[in-house]
Parts: sequence; structure tokens; C-alpha cells
Amino acid sequence: LTDEEHQMLRSAALKIIRALKVEGGCNIQFALREGEYRVIEVNPRVSRSSALASKATGYPIARVAAKIALGLSLDEIENRVTGKTPASFEPAIDYVVVKIPRWPFDKFPEADRTLTTSMKSTGEVMAIGRTFEEALQKAIRSLDIDRDFGDDEFAGKKDNEILRLIEWPNDERIFAIYEALRRGISADKISELSNIDIFFIKKIENIVKIEKELRRYRYEKGSEEEFRKLLKKAKRMGFSDERISRITGMTEDEVREIRRRFCIRPTYKMVDTCAAEFEASTPYYYSTYEEECELQPSKRKKVLIIGSGPIRIGQGIEFDYSTVHAVKALREEGIEAHIINNNPETVSTDFDTSDKLFFEPLTLEDVMNVIEKENYEGVIVQFGGQTSVNLAVPLKEHILRMRERGLKTEILGTPPDRIDEAEDRKRFSKLLLSLGIPQPESGYAFSYEEAKEVARRIGYPVFVRPSYVLGGRAMEIVHDEEELERYMKEAVKVSKEKPVLIDKFLENAVEIDVDAVCDCEDVLIGAIMEHIEQAGIHSGDSACVIPPLTLSEKTLNTIREYVRKIAKALNICGLMNVQLAVKDDVVYVLEVNPRASRTVPFVSKATGIPLAKIAAKVMIGKKLRELGVNERKLNHFAVKEVVLPFIKLPHSAPLLGPEMKSTGEVMGIASSFEEAFFKAQLAAENPLPLPSKHTASVFISVCDEDKEKAVEVARKLSEANMRIFATDGTAKFLRERGIKVSTVGKLHEDGQMNIIDMLLEREIQLVINTVKDKYAYKDAHIIRRACVDFRIPYITTMNAANAAADAILRMKEISVKSLNEYLK
Repeated sequence: LTDEEHQMLRSAALKIIRALKVEGGCNIQFALREGEYRVIEVNPRVSRSSALASKATGYPIARVAAKIALGLSLDEIENRVTGKTPASFEPAIDYVVVKIPRWPFDKFPEADRTLTTSMKSTGEVMAIGRTFEEALQKAIRSLDIDRDFGDDEFAGKKDNEILRLIEWPNDERIFAIYEALRRGISADKISELSNIDIFFIKKIENIVKIEKELRRYRYEKGSEEEFRKLLKKAKRMGFSDERISRITGMTEDEVREIRRRFCIRPTYKMVDTCAAEFEASTPYYYSTYEEECELQPSKRKKVLIIGSGPIRIGQGIEFDYSTVHAVKALREEGIEAHIINNNPETVSTDFDTSDKLFFEPLTLEDVMNVIEKENYEGVIVQFGGQTSVNLAVPLKEHILRMRERGLKTEILGTPPDRIDEAEDRKRFSKLLLSLGIPQPESGYAFSYEEAKEVARRIGYPVFVRPSYVLGGRAMEIVHDEEELERYMKEAVKVSKEKPVLIDKFLENAVEIDVDAVCDCEDVLIGAIMEHIEQAGIHSGDSACVIPPLTLSEKTLNTIREYVRKIAKALNICGLMNVQLAVKDDVVYVLEVNPRASRTVPFVSKATGIPLAKIAAKVMIGKKLRELGVNERKLNHFAVKEVVLPFIKLPHSAPLLGPEMKSTGEVMGIASSFEEAFFKAQLAAENPLPLPSKHTASVFISVCDEDKEKAVEVARKLSEANMRIFATDGTAKFLRERGIKVSTVGKLHEDGQMNIIDMLLEREIQLVINTVKDKYAYKDAHIIRRACVDFRIPYITTMNAANAAADAILRMKEISVKSLNEYLK
């Protein structure tokens, strides 16, 4: 924007706000073209972008809006950043901020990747730099998508493919623009094809020019002084050591050492809301490569907590909860708590949550830069999900190398080698064997032939997945050799470093989650959670209940025994999540996560035990005995239910399986399981119909192996005064067992009303639909997609259907109590 355009939009915004008499936050969206603007919409409230604007400028919009709601005016509210200026001073910045969304298309390959006016991202990253180029490159590596400018994936595409990606708004467009510029396609043509302002294309072209200079140096080898200048220029443009190493052919360690020799080190600048016009003491920093550093390391005892980055499927806001509680725990013990993260949507990146905040990418280089500058007593990796856990081993290696330079930092909590032992399936399998703990039969394969042999030995169905995955990425249940061959060809790339893991799939088992804290001696079990969906549904997509409903006391004691054995064997110090399955009264251990899990906030709120705070205190040396906490017996039920994103992703298949797809979760709490389950469904916007004078209708269509279970579900729903509709096979089966049911035509049958017609006419209030596997029937996809599009509740597993039938039958009215009342 030109200054004239900026002032024009600012004036228009002020006019609108005054005309609407807005008090508090307000978001206005404009469209601007050739000096003319149009107002798209006005949201007279704090909006999604308010968090981004607050983090970008340091101006706390929501806090100021709350004070205005209490009757204060802007000039009466103090700016907490400067401590000298009132909130009526508009923020001014002397840096550049770039936000990039994080999309879930890796989880939904069949979804339409076109970016439209309907939001499809699950989260976002924010990066700060002194130039647009620097901020952009920092934002891209913050995305944690294993992708960067100049990757081979795009270098291998033909020109017409690259131009198509530029013309079509999609999540890969920015990488296609970079590749096009590398190939010499003009900025003007790219701007014309994409309708992106040429200013931004030229900025990306600047990055391409530096890459070409670095590549030229690789082959021509100029003087050392020339390389020093080029390296400093590249770092100011946001190039990482890892990227420079790939371009120049050096190792990353060599690049780092050359930087140190040339004294090219990051400096840290303060975010102060006033572009340094007034003195500020904000503990909020970003890195750049300039001369003056505004960061003054403190001499107090201090700990760095590594955050979890952008919200994505498998790693959501749950980890932010743990990070914030860890900060509180450290402060209670008189320890300075610092955070490094790049997600503007979180509480952990509020400047006043921690003693210092570093808004940086969560890469080894960026984290080590902060550690070297502050020289911490310890670093905590347990609260940032898989992102921070993956840094544990490389961080320890780099920290040990820096010992001779006076670095005293330690990785707090579970030792990195033990973290690796839990993450590495082969090592973990050996550990379970040595402890005498049952596990599903398993094997490894580096080719289809090897996979076939392993599957034959174990016996179908088998559970297949790549090594080291998050959120069930590329996991599948395979029923025969034909499916196995397709999986090996299409789903994964197998190599000597990354074999495929194959486990026996425990059909009809009950899955269990346990969150625990260990201090290397004692173990605190926060809760044992029973999954409502059967085995085969990713734990992140399964509803679950505390306390367990169907497990015997003997089984519960076995679970406790196994958790304690594993925690002590792995020398766990801090949090641990254990996933188990129970089949034919045998308890099997499936996997262990030596970190905070996504269920920690659920367990903490359901039980009143602050697991993350306790874990943080344990990691700095406290013992569970002195903290005086024990597993609690509850007099209520808490049900966790997931929120699924299918409504936002047209063409995506609403099928649940081993790969996680949910983007969030809710909790229902009540004195009975039925009411807790009902509340959870209501909160997840999948409301169950309540029995009333107006008869509700349910449609049931289940696969053959679920028909017997469907009888009991149909009886309960019939007793709840619901009309039952079903397709031929299911209807016949239910009638033979004395249940009154009406037949509905299949989708491809002419001449009679089918289920889609009934959904469209709102004649059905609940759908129960199961299939044997996701390749069995096209009809299931069409029915479920229609439920999503028409916002009609649907259930896809018999366990959930049974829970829903119980809730519908026994619900009379919803009780309301505060959480405090349940936890008395």
C-alpha cells in the first residue's frame, strides 16, 4: 500500500467505527484496486485477526477492549509495554511481520486444495524480520512442513505444471512462484497469472538472486572476504544455515562454524509497539542479523520451554495449555521461564505470559541461537508435542559440543536417549519384551516382498505405518495382500532408513489412553481413559470417557502395573502417555509418548489434577511425594468428543480410521455417562435428538458384521419413541428380530425416496452408518458427505451408536453445574 492508500483506509475505518458507535474491538475487511476501495464486511468484535495484530504490534487488543467494556476510555488505559504511553497511541513498528496459514491437505489428499472465501487452514505461523524477505523465509520454516524454497519436488515439475500452480490459488502456490523465478519466468508474467501484486513477486525474486550468488560461489570459490559479505547478506535475507549448506554443498556444521569465525551472529530486537520512540521493557524478542542487540541476558536461574508451533491436525492448542501451566509452575518455584514459539493464536505467545518470549521458528538453528545467547540452566522439550521432542537428541548433541565454550544448559526431564527409545519402534519393542509386557505381534519391512512375508507370519488384518509419524500420518488397516500392495506402492516411500512398521491389528479390542507423571521413582496416574470407538480409530479421533465404563478392576490394576513398569524402565522424568488395548482380558501396550499428550488438558479438567504443572516441578527436581498428589476416584463422568473439519473441506471423505483428522475437541461432564455423552455431542455440534412429542427419525445402514449390534441400538431408539428407517438388508435383519422399521431405497434405485432425499427434506435427525473398510462402498461416502453438508448428526461406529442410544433413551433434561462443583 502507498501511504495515501493506507491513510484512506484508516480514515474509512474510523468513520465506520464512529458511525456504528463501536466500543471495543472491531475488524473491517476492505477490497482495494487501483486507488478505489470497497468495504467487504465489518465485525464489531474481537476477530480471528485480533490475536495476530496483537502479537505483530505488541498492542493487546483484547485486553484494551475488555477495559473499554468496563467503562474506561483509551486515554485512561495504560500501555503495559511502555508503561508510559496510553492505549490511545496507535502502535508503530520498525520491522516486518509475515503470517502464513497451516493447511491440513496432507491429511485430506482427496480434498479440493483451492483457496477460496471459505477458510480451510487449521492454524497459522507468524514471523518477524527487518525485511520482508527475512520474515517470509522465517515464516516458511516455522510451518514445520518439511518443505522450503527450491526443493527438488518443485524443481522436477514441468513449466506448464508450475504455471498452473501459480494461476490456481492453492497452498503450494508460493513454492511454484519461487521455482518459476528460478527458471527465469518474468515477475510481470507471474504477477499477471496470479493477480499477486508485483511488489511481493519482486521480493521473492530477491531471495532467488541470493540463492544464485550462493550457488555461483559453490563452483567459482571467490575470496574469503567475498564469502563473508555474501553470507551476511544471505542471513539478513532469512536464509537458514541448513538451506545455505544445501546450496553451497557444505555441511550445516561447516556453515555454522564459518559464521562464528566471521562473527555473523543473530542479534535480538524488542517488540515495543512504538518503534523505539519511547523506552520500553517488553520481554518480547525476534532475531535478525544486524549490529546492535537489545537482549540483555539475565543472571537469574532460568529455563527455556520449546513450544509446539502452528496448530495442525495431531498437534493443537492442547500443547499450549501445557506450556502455559509449566510457566506458572516454574515461576512458583522462583525460576525465570522463557518461551520460544511462532504461533500467534496461543496464550503462550502473549508477551506477559512468560518472563521472556522469543518469536522464532522451532528449528535446531533458531533454538540453539537463543540457548547460546541466554545460557539456560535447562531446556524443556516435553510440552511442545512431536515438534519439540524431535529436537531433543540433536539439541543434546549440539549442547555437548558447546560445553567447552561455557554452555551449561541441560535437557530437563526424560533423557533424550530414553525419549528415542520410546519413539524408535524397534528399541521399544525390545524393552517391552524384556519387561514381559504383551504387545501385538509386529515386524519391519523395506520392500513389498518383505512386507508380504511379515503380514503372512502375523496374520491379517495388519496395521501398517511409516517410521516416526505424528497424528497417525499414512497409517492404515490392511486386510489382504492386494490392499498391502496398494499401500506399499501409493501411501509410503520405503527406504533403508525408513522401513514400514507392521503390527497385528487387534480387531474389536477396547483401546485405552493413560496420562501419567513420573519422577524417576514414583508414578502418578492422572487418569485411565476408555475409548468409546473400537480399535482402529486414531486415539485423537475417538471419543473417550473418564472413568472407564467396561473395564474390570483386575484389568485396571494390570494397566497401572504396566504403566509404572514402563515409566521406571524408561527413566521417565515428567509426563508420559501410554496407549493400550484390551482384548479377551489381555492388556497389550501399543505405544508410549514420553511427552505431554493431547489429552493432558482433558485429564486435568476432568480430574482436577494439574498434570503439566506437576510435571514441570518434577523436571526441576521436585518429588511426587513432597507434592502430595495421588490418582483420584471420581463421582462424575467426563466425555471427550472430537470436532471434525469435513464441513470446511468439500469432497473430503468423512471416514475415520488410523490417521487422525480432527482439529479440536470438547468435553461433556455430568453425574451419569449418558448425560456427559449427550453434552459432549451437543458441544461438538453433532446434537443427538431428544425424545419429545414430535417423533424424531433415525436412519440405520450397517455392514453385515455390525448387524447383530445394531439390533440392541435399534431397540433402545425404538423405546425412545424414534422412527427407524433402514436400507433393505438392515431393515430385513431388524424386522426378523421384532423391530418396527421402514425401508428406504438405495441411492442407485429409481422410483422410491432414498436416504439423500430424506436428508434433504430434513426427515431424518440422526444417521448411523458403518462400512467394513473405506474402499467397500461408494454409498457410505455419499451419505456421510450429505450429512456433513446438511449438518445432520451422523455416527460411524457401533460403540458410539450404542452410547448415543443410551443417551437418547435416558436423557430427560440437561443439568448445569460449574466445574468446581464436580471437583469438590
